Amino acid sequence: MDKTELSAVRLRWQRFWHYARPIATWLMSIGLVAVIAIVTVRFVLSHYISAVDPDDATPYEVVIPQNASAGKIADLLYHACGEGEKGLIASSASFKVYVDFVGKANSLKAGTYRLSKNMTIPEIVDVLAEGNPARRTARLVVIEGKTVEEIARSLRENESIKTDPEAFLAMCRDASAFSKYPFIAELSNASDRRYALEGYLFPDTYEIYADSAPEEIIDKMLTRYYEIYTGEWVNRAEELGMTRDQVMTLASIIEREASVPEDLARVSAVFHNRLARDMKLESCATLNYITGQDRYTFTTDEMAIVSSYNTYLNAGLPIGPICNPGAAAIYAALYPDEEYLEEGYLYFCNANPNETRALVFSKTYEEHQENVEKYRPFWG
Repeated sequence: MDKTELSAVRLRWQRFWHYARPIATWLMSIGLVAVIAIVTVRFVLSHYISAVDPDDATPYEVVIPQNASAGKIADLLYHACGEGEKGLIASSASFKVYVDFVGKANSLKAGTYRLSKNMTIPEIVDVLAEGNPARRTARLVVIEGKTVEEIARSLRENESIKTDPEAFLAMCRDASAFSKYPFIAELSNASDRRYALEGYLFPDTYEIYADSAPEEIIDKMLTRYYEIYTGEWVNRAEELGMTRDQVMTLASIIEREASVPEDLARVSAVFHNRLARDMKLESCATLNYITGQDRYTFTTDEMAIVSSYNTYLNAGLPIGPICNPGAAAIYAALYPDEEYLEEGYLYFCNANPNETRALVFSKTYEEHQENVEKYRPFWG
């Protein structure tokens, strides 16, 4: 190829590149923008729009009030799982941007929702936009000293509550579902008890949803117990050389034995004195728990029933609580009557139930037998 032809080829390439270069530059820019866009979208999706935890289907209850703004709803979702925990969304701002972008900021409805961390923002928005009517509520009253079975009976008899009582009882037998509570997780013999949760379903008046699942009701009661059993009580139990479970077991017996407030600390003193002397507690309340009967007297055979709850047969405290005691009974277990402690009271019995619910206390077995003979005819 001579010089003339070579020059012509170069000229043609220069002309081609003159027109092709802007197109190539434009294509490269488009490609770069596309790559940046894809990376950005993936980043946004993974950090702000996608599920916080795709593997966590734990339901969290979220109540959206009337006339709540998108910003307020975003904050509720972000803090729905509690302080220090990841929320149901990764960012409040991304939620607000998304609902504005899809035009649903004004379509989110008030109501009570059950949402989980494995839901994406679009999925959550769809649920909130569809709406959920407010759940009906009901009142559950749990009186001090009620057993797990008596609480289940209350659920069964309350027509406003649709919870399955049998499922409630099954969950109270097996503590594993509630091991997130340290005081339940530390129970060493829970599987040997009639009900692992007996003693820890705190008596109170609860406002619950009529269609609450059993675990929701139990969670409310366990949470209330956690609030009531203060650090002061933890320290006091340590002073007495007692575990929390021992305190709750003793409190449950005190609750069932004492019928008037002033007797709680006195009964506690009697039991503390008997425990200190390695005497059997011989509590009729434990026999009532075993037999399911509420009586003042029992036969010799009944007092010999083989059961880890029988304090006539076994020394020390029973295997676990026999009811769910209130705050006053727990306090009494921790702070027995000082006078009755020091004076060594070891016995008590019922008086005439037709006249008073107060107990009669004595220091010696002879005094106790005199009281029993005096009041036995009234026990029926």
